[in-house]
Amino acid sequence: MSRSTRKKLIEVALPLEAINKASAREKSLRHGHPSTLHLWWARRPLAAARAVIFAQMVDDPSSHPDLFPTEKKQAKERERLFKIIEDLVLWENTTNEEVLQRAREEIWQSWRRTCAENADHPQAKELFDRYKLPAFHDPFAGGGSIPLEAQRLGLETHASDLNPVAVLINKAMIEIPPKFAGRPPVNPESRAKIDHCRQWKGAQGLAEDVRYYGRWMRDEAERR
Repeated sequence: MSRSTRKKLIEVALPLEAINKASAREKSLRHGHPSTLHLWWARRPLAAARAVIFAQMVDDPSSHPDLFPTEKKQAKERERLFKIIEDLVLWENTTNEEVLQRAREEIWQSWRRTCAENADHPQAKELFDRYKLPAFHDPFAGGGSIPLEAQRLGLETHASDLNPVAVLINKAMIEIPPKFAGRPPVNPESRAKIDHCRQWKGAQGLAEDVRYYGRWMRDEAERR
């Protein structure tokens, strides 16, 4: 039995000027960007990766003539989706939960429509679970830009590579941080002044530990 699929936004149009501008700007960033972890010869811009993943997960308005019957209405809805992408690709919004959540909601909406349309598929329970987004796999992940952004958009992400350096980078970016998400730091300096009312968002606690033990290793190496 064939699957029912809709044309995705990436098959029709993208706000390329905004994506290109944000991608070019990333080259000048030297703080907080994964490229500072390790230089990679073919690293994909995070802005482009984020935009492309969003656009390949979200339906184009033209694929829903019941909701957008005219070209004018389709164009208006497409502009709304473009605005989400334009906000999404900005470096300042990399960790902006409000912007990211808007993008995730659009992905979920398209996915649930797909699940409803494939409810009669013999493998519907396995392939079209409306409560679980499809998993994402990058078999040649390299510097990890693409799987990192897929994870940021709410997808269960898997990455692999033959190069052990690439594997290490991906472990540091997409495998280890989620395991410590929302947890407080464990280093003695932070624990001595910890505010029990504080909420540790994302990998903030892990970052505190990395900074503390990184300084400790540097100081100990210099001492020896």
